[in-house]
Amino acid sequence: MRAPITSRLPGVTTCAGGRSRRVRRSVPLVVAPIVALALAACATTTPAPGAPGGGSASAPTAAVTSPTAEGSATPGPSGAAPTGAGPAAWPITLAFGGDVHFADGVARLLRDPGTSMADLMPYLAPADVAMVNLETAITGRGSEAPKEFHFRTTPDALTALRTIGVDVVTMANNHAVDYGPVGLRDTLAAVRSAPLPVVGIGPDADHAYAPAYLKVRGVRVAVLGATQIFDWTLATWSATASRAGVASAASPTRLAAAVRGARARADVVVVYLHWGTDYTTCPNALQRRTAQALAKAGADVVLGSHAHRLQGGGWLGRTYVDYGLGNFVWWRSHGQDAVTGVLTLTVDRPAGQARAEVTRQSFTPLTISADGVPRAASAAATVKARTAWTALRGCARLAAVPGHG
Repeated sequence: MRAPITSRLPGVTTCAGGRSRRVRRSVPLVVAPIVALALAACATTTPAPGAPGGGSASAPTAAVTSPTAEGSATPGPSGAAPTGAGPAAWPITLAFGGDVHFADGVARLLRDPGTSMADLMPYLAPADVAMVNLETAITGRGSEAPKEFHFRTTPDALTALRTIGVDVVTMANNHAVDYGPVGLRDTLAAVRSAPLPVVGIGPDADHAYAPAYLKVRGVRVAVLGATQIFDWTLATWSATASRAGVASAASPTRLAAAVRGARARADVVVVYLHWGTDYTTCPNALQRRTAQALAKAGADVVLGSHAHRLQGGGWLGRTYVDYGLGNFVWWRSHGQDAVTGVLTLTVDRPAGQARAEVTRQSFTPLTISADGVPRAASAAATVKARTAWTALRGCARLAAVPGHG
């Protein structure tokens, strides 16, 4: 397992250990070969260079910077944006899961995450950058917000995600402030000492919209997070110049500006949104408009979760978009609530091309088990789930190959 990142303060560059990911993240010897076969059998791909899920030669290092104005960012004490030690080694792989929390019965997973969630490691750890949405407050204090559902956990949740192969999380969602200002203070304290970068939340808007920059073999990856769920959290706890909270995408203007700033400093720009309409499998009009705005601003990958259902993935021109990754590590494991998976993207910069782009997609269907952990289904169920996921691209109005849609 990699050495922990020691600081998450914006403007402070922090580095992880330099050993190989395949050595650093151990996978049970019995589980790994079985899951590797499942990955090969169920991947949905487009013909393009590169192979998804390939291990990296070194762990990503990370820096989080604090923008001084919309769409701009200033280097921290290191004096420069993150850069690689040499020429960029393309391609790289990115892996994404949906919504995660460790509340109620799912809390027991934190006792020994390396064992309880070991089945997820083969899907997350081999990617160069893996990411999920952590949909919970991190506190044992505070009062419940005036809403129906409330999720809370301990700082161990961030360590657990790191253990199973996650490299960066977003906390821009409608449950990050479920326990009011006291809970938010605790959450921000946990973020500051987290063993991995956390985006989409902060003590003010500059911090909430600030990207995390991760280095992968000379490739600079910028990751941003924001929420677009119009509820109590967005209305009460959207971060401002003088108030802590979550990054809002109610209007994509500020987020698009942050993407433009990241575009000027990074080789790959990823935006993870909390968006969409509950229990729907097609994106709403605001999701589509937001994806178009972020693509125009320079995002290479735009994706998200919230609807508790999978939504379509594919290309919007040269930008890869996935409108809904569904639940992931979750407390409900019945019916469509249990349908999930891991999206793995290969990003490459072909010779002579000025900008990198997603050249290959691979979706691995999983089903959330009774303990809250997604696992591979039978071969027949996997084929059926893969076909259903591919069909979702139709109402999402996305293309099956780059340059279309």
